[in-house]
Amino acid sequence: MLQPEDMLCFELHAASRAMTAVYRPLLGELGLTYPQYLVMVLLWDSSPRLVNELGRELELDSGTLSPLLKRLEGSGLVLRRRREEDERELEVTLTRSGRELKERARHIPAAIEQAADLAPGEMEKLVGRLASLRSSLYRSASG
Repeated sequence: MLQPEDMLCFELHAASRAMTAVYRPLLGELGLTYPQYLVMVLLWDSSPRLVNELGRELELDSGTLSPLLKRLEGSGLVLRRRREEDERELEVTLTRSGRELKERARHIPAAIEQAADLAPGEMEKLVGRLASLRSSLYRSASG
């Protein structure tokens, strides 16, 4: 008889919930939710960014991303503005507070690696395998 713990979908779902549980207190210290943290990670790498670019990279639709960005702006971490070159495009830029938050978040990747209890180099391999799985599943779902 098939049990949930024997199913890949269940293990991925349960692992995602466990990962979120590890992130929650770390991000709570920064006043961020997990999706907000992902946006900030992209902006710490390169700012400004277009809203549609952020949505594409994070696989978030505008109905999810827009209120998230509005809350980040309300917290003083980002600014949203129309691009002068093309007013149809909305650009997101880090504020000084947003840039400074990066230093307070530096410990998070190491804390996640420690919580995952993986041997050196295993995190990168696991991320690669999951990215490959995600690509395969999207290809299968699209026909």
